[in-house]
Amino acid sequence: MKKGKLLKSFQYAFLGIAFCLRSERNMQIHAAATVVVLLMGTYVRVTKMEWLVLLLTIGGVWSLEMVNTALEKTVDLITAERHPFAKIAKDAAAGAVLVFSCIAVAIGLVIFIPYLW
Repeated sequence: MKKGKLLKSFQYAFLGIAFCLRSERNMQIHAAATVVVLLMGTYVRVTKMEWLVLLLTIGGVWSLEMVNTALEKTVDLITAERHPFAKIAKDAAAGAVLVFSCIAVAIGLVIFIPYLW
């Protein structure tokens, strides 16, 4: 891969992240939660292993939210009319984000409660 193409691919990726942060309410919520977690982790001085778990969890939530957005936009592009399969695709993708977000909250509680207790 040529250097220019590689740089262009990074540019497109950053544009995708920026789009999600600007236009998706749930992504903005995840970003705010990320700031809170990073500040709390710094404040209570979580261990290196806890940082790794927190960062992987944050990355997972952000990634799933962006995949959800991509899927929703693709479905909207394919059909403007309501279709049961389109609804299932959108609902399943949103459900995946919800499941991982609930796990992320549980992970956060397991890590932070002992420090705050």
